[in-house]
Amino acid sequence: MEKRKFGKTDMEVSVLGFGGAEIGFNPQQTQEDVNQLLNSALDAGLNLIDTAAGYLKSEQMIGEAVGKRRKEFYLITKCGALDGFTRSDWSVKGILATIETSLRDLKTDYLDIAQLHSCDSEILKRGEAIEGLQRAQEKGYTRYIGYSGDNEDAKFAVEMDVFDSLQTSVSIADQTPIDGNIKLAAKKNIGVIAKRPIANAVWRHDSKPSESYHHEYWDRIQKLKFDFLTKSLEEATATALRFTLSIPGVLVAIVGTTKPQRWQENARFVAEGNLSNEEFQAIRERWREVGGDNWAGQT
Repeated sequence: MEKRKFGKTDMEVSVLGFGGAEIGFNPQQTQEDVNQLLNSALDAGLNLIDTAAGYLKSEQMIGEAVGKRRKEFYLITKCGALDGFTRSDWSVKGILATIETSLRDLKTDYLDIAQLHSCDSEILKRGEAIEGLQRAQEKGYTRYIGYSGDNEDAKFAVEMDVFDSLQTSVSIADQTPIDGNIKLAAKKNIGVIAKRPIANAVWRHDSKPSESYHHEYWDRIQKLKFDFLTKSLEEATATALRFTLSIPGVLVAIVGTTKPQRWQENARFVAEGNLSNEEFQAIRERWREVGGDNWAGQT
């Protein structure tokens, strides 16, 4: 699998990373499937796993599945938001305690990147959360520090010049960051991680999904009506994922799944490489025609 130099770090990351949110929030998720999913992904060349303290059982399941293979992949987790986003702790003590718990659950003694999980600019200005990350770095808990978030809060974080990574939502249905925060981060040599890179694949639904989490992207896709979405589900998803990986500055796309076979499909998609410039620009132009930057990034 193609690998890309990750910003100012010494990391070379696979263009496809695994996102641990879905396995954490799925009450039917079995450890056996996570074992198969992650081990087959590592065997095929994926080398980045992303999770968070707020994703319920995700860290424990990942640690159990691939803790013994720790040297084969880069590991990212997020702190601040906790217990399925029902509470948060942005204090120095809270950040450190959360990371210590994450290390135990993930069965490792270090992270490659510890990120703040979508805190707003007011929390960033107070400084405690950042100090917590820096203390964790000093203690050897994490090699690098980053920020996960969107819109003006993400811009503020990038402009602080303290972070090594930015994780932000970007996809065919969420293009505002392309000429904004992603370009700004790339200029500062901050590694950019794309979250929700296929817009939750909302086009797989025949009608509006029941989960409100998907409604904004569903509504946008109904208006955008990209031509390629009339193709098979596999072809449409492949084009959407390849679009995100074609964005200048995006180094890795995080895709979550609960099904082992889905990983193999995604790996085949990215093996096709970036979209042609013609295909990429057609998607960009349609965005500008229909929605433009009035459609804010989704958190």
